[in-house]
Amino acid sequence: MKILIAEDEEMMLKTMEFKLKKEGFQVITCSNGEEAMEKIVSENPDIIVTDIRMPFITGLDIVRKVKVELKMNIPIIVLSAVGLEKTVLEAFDLGADDFITKPFSPNELIVRVRRLLISV
Repeated sequence: MKILIAEDEEMMLKTMEFKLKKEGFQVITCSNGEEAMEKIVSENPDIIVTDIRMPFITGLDIVRKVKVELKMNIPIIVLSAVGLEKTVLEAFDLGADDFITKPFSPNELIVRVRRLLISV
């Protein structure tokens, strides 16, 4: 299974990449939304994990482009810091499949990724 992670915070990105690879997933990492959109189209991942706040293209933009414009049926998990309830609700309205509040346990991410991949 191929997972694309879009996260501009390098330490967070490396932590998620390490944990997911250790669990046997193929991981594509992107440090901004622009790079993420290019790789989503070219790599067609099985699941997307994206931060909400990123340079160039935000996580909301990614959800909008993937679900609404491109009509791709790829599950998307949105990551966000506490206190962005309005933004999280907007992400769900656009088609996000799950939401994780930062900081979070890498084990929680694995559980949620597996749950979404089973339902696809």
